Amino acid sequence: MFSFLKKTKLVKDPLKGIAKLMYDDVSDDAWDQENLTKRNLDFTIESIRYIDLYVNRLLTTEQGQALLNEHFDHLVSRIGAYIGEVIKSKIQEDFCWYEFHSVYQHSSNLAEEYRHTSPYTLLYSKKRDVVLSPLSEVAQFLQGKSDYPDFLAFVEHMVKQHS
Repeated sequence: MFSFLKKTKLVKDPLKGIAKLMYDDVSDDAWDQENLTKRNLDFTIESIRYIDLYVNRLLTTEQGQALLNEHFDHLVSRIGAYIGEVIKSKIQEDFCWYEFHSVYQHSSNLAEEYRHTSPYTLLYSKKRDVVLSPLSEVAQFLQGKSDYPDFLAFVEHMVKQHS
């Protein structure tokens, strides 16, 4: 259908390092210090439970709301990168982080739903021409627009669908 699209070079985005900020750059909050640790955030599906707890605190506390208002894009990047790395490690395909616009130019399978969201970095499998957008999902969730009750459900669905 889109055979007229010129295949352009995909531009990688080093988001893997951003994922580690979930435990490397933690606030002084006692809960964050105790729970957002390298031991707890070990890139397993089970570790997503800590992300869900953290996000619940962001959404339901005054301090969390202030952080969201002030650092929304940074939180989307960190949380989305972490969730994406968990999905990547479980699926074990050729998914890599690419800039939105390069995937948009490269793939005719960029889902219509992603074409109308903010141009977040994407996970893309060149071999299967599959696009995943954990950052977009995080942004939607934080805005109360997600189809998932929590990030664990999202991760489990993505792993089941793409394994």
